[in-house]
Amino acid sequence: MKRIVGGSEMKALDGYTITGMGVPSCVLMERAALAVVDAMEGHLAEMSQKQRILCVCGGGNNGGDGVAIARILHLHGYNAEIYMLGNPNHRTKETRRQLKIAENYQVPLVNNLAAGEYTTIVDAIFGVGLDRPIEGKYREVIQALNEVSAWKVAVDLPSGVCSNTGRELGIAFRADLTVTFAFCKTGLCFYPGKSLVGKIVVADIGIYENPGLPARKAALEKKDLQKLPLRLRAANGNKGTFGKVLVVAGSKGMCGAAYLCAEGAFAAGAGMVKILTDEENRIPLQTLLPEAMFADDAGGNEAWVNAMHWCDIVVIGPGLGQSEKSARKTEFYLAHAQRMGKPVLLDADGLNLLSKHPEWKKYLQHSQVICTPHLGEMSRLSENFMTSKKSGLFSEAADRVLSIPEIQQNLIWTASNFARENGVVCVLKDAVTVVADPKRDFCWINQSGNPGMATAGSGDVLSGILAGVLCAFRSDSENTVDLAEQAAFGVFLHGLAGDKAAAEKGTYGMKAGDIARAAAKVLKDRETMQEL
Repeated sequence: MKRIVGGSEMKALDGYTITGMGVPSCVLMERAALAVVDAMEGHLAEMSQKQRILCVCGGGNNGGDGVAIARILHLHGYNAEIYMLGNPNHRTKETRRQLKIAENYQVPLVNNLAAGEYTTIVDAIFGVGLDRPIEGKYREVIQALNEVSAWKVAVDLPSGVCSNTGRELGIAFRADLTVTFAFCKTGLCFYPGKSLVGKIVVADIGIYENPGLPARKAALEKKDLQKLPLRLRAANGNKGTFGKVLVVAGSKGMCGAAYLCAEGAFAAGAGMVKILTDEENRIPLQTLLPEAMFADDAGGNEAWVNAMHWCDIVVIGPGLGQSEKSARKTEFYLAHAQRMGKPVLLDADGLNLLSKHPEWKKYLQHSQVICTPHLGEMSRLSENFMTSKKSGLFSEAADRVLSIPEIQQNLIWTASNFARENGVVCVLKDAVTVVADPKRDFCWINQSGNPGMATAGSGDVLSGILAGVLCAFRSDSENTVDLAEQAAFGVFLHGLAGDKAAAEKGTYGMKAGDIARAAAKVLKDRETMQEL
């Protein structure tokens, strides 16, 4: 697991290191500069042509880092020069100190920007504190830097990328390498910032955790998959031991979503899967997936009750439709799952039906519900299930539905508030998916996956994978992982499966079924301790 911080969090951790622990800021700056140079030199050594490097620096401490980088590169024998931006009277103490040191070492300082003459550009203009659009001379310079073909390196984060959201503040530097310090920044994890950073290196410069500033955001890493329970730990188990998933999905003649969800559940390790759907779907489903059991819901409440008592986990919604019967079925399973203490995954039409029935909120509170809305579903849910619109970022939106662009620009805020208000784990799906915990101010920012996963049925596979992952943790008698983190594992596995499918099929040709099959391969690698 890697901690992710926003700009204010990073400033607080930096300040604690300096004032609380007594580490001088100049020491941290030197470490930062050394880390950037170290990351650069591996690439520079592979370059056949003689290097000419320009460090473009602002007046803040990020600029001081850049000046120090130029000096170290100069002392390492590279042709490195400094170009300063901004009012000299507004430079920080540390930047002025670094300029004096650079002068003492005779590092060239250039007054005219001729970016095309350089093979490498180092961006040290703005740091994590930037929160306004870039204008004037700064905009002109960044635009000029983006237009040249040089190899581009960003210090901490590309100038113009908002450290908290990843939004482009008017214009942003386009980096090939970003060396960020201590912790990954939130803005490096979300688009468009994520597409502007190139390769990311998180460098240890001596800023560490502070017990008084607990983590609020994190991302799972491949090594974290070791926390997923292995079946080998329960070698004497049986199909019932490894979890029974009930998939309440599919309307008349619409069985694809039900199939993909069930396939995902099996791929992620569920021992048994039963699909409760219309009788018309029986033959195609049993043909496509004979391993799944079939429950005809024509029997009404008796069939529903029997299926509810049979399962460990309920998935409601994929391809379900929004008929009156679908609404009755959804309410039935929400109510009974709450009463019986069984986890529920609410997806697709289950969420669309929920948005129309605010009275169902009583089934969500104090229960084990995971909601998996995409942006459109979240927009519809916001009308009746988010009163917090009247405060914070959406003060003007108290009495209306949140738009998709509003949600997309504030994924963490939206997911966290929906989770907290409704007592559910919120898996807010986008190019970068956020998993919000309803019980604490914490969310997971998923960093696996690729654009090829934007294909029909991918969300249905995710619901199944989530159910399979929940089964794995429920089968582990030593499990201490809470529901939100279990959901984060499912999202992460889904993304890794998408990456493996893309490697095999390409991002254009991959389909949702490929993701499900690839999930099984990822878990095979995990089980055999192979490289993922």
